[in-house]
Amino acid sequence: MTTTAEKVRELRDKTGAGVMDCKEALTASADDLEEAVAYLRKKGLASVAKRAHREARDGVVGSYVHPGAKLGVLVEVNCETDFVARTEQFQELVKSLALQAAGHHPPARYVAREDVPADVIEREKEIYRAQIAEKSADQKKPPAVIEKIIEGKLGKFYEEVCLLEQAYIRDATGQTRIRDLVAQASAQTGEKIAVRRFARFQVGE
Repeated sequence: MTTTAEKVRELRDKTGAGVMDCKEALTASADDLEEAVAYLRKKGLASVAKRAHREARDGVVGSYVHPGAKLGVLVEVNCETDFVARTEQFQELVKSLALQAAGHHPPARYVAREDVPADVIEREKEIYRAQIAEKSADQKKPPAVIEKIIEGKLGKFYEEVCLLEQAYIRDATGQTRIRDLVAQASAQTGEKIAVRRFARFQVGE
């Protein structure tokens, strides 16, 4: 039988949270480890929101080159101090981001949805409107319904082309988004972390 101390240690290893936070999370989740992780993640996301106004001017440029040297990625990830930039949590995040940018198909084209140009969004919306019109030619849908369908399709579009919106390729459940990894690392390090930019290179493209 797993003791409370062992669960606290395991939860700390998983999340990087402090001992008291881990005890609080386990108490709130009736000693369910996965629920405790979710509890801490929610707390971490709240902490990240408080740090949103701070500036992240330090950080590193990470890289990944696929075996065979036909595919490579550079990614710049920023934080507030050089101390955090050298931590294991931050370095692991940078590696994960570079691997994601290399391995996800279709590959990301932007960091966040805010980076998608307005003309690209409008072009996608026009395509969706044409698709809806073709499928429902004999049954006209109300404008509000059409806009709701378009927003849903646009959300799927962001999940494909925006790095932060993509599902993490190492999570088989598909529930973890890249933005969750960034928020978790920010909660663990106590600093604002931001993905600044990335570049993906593939031979022949």
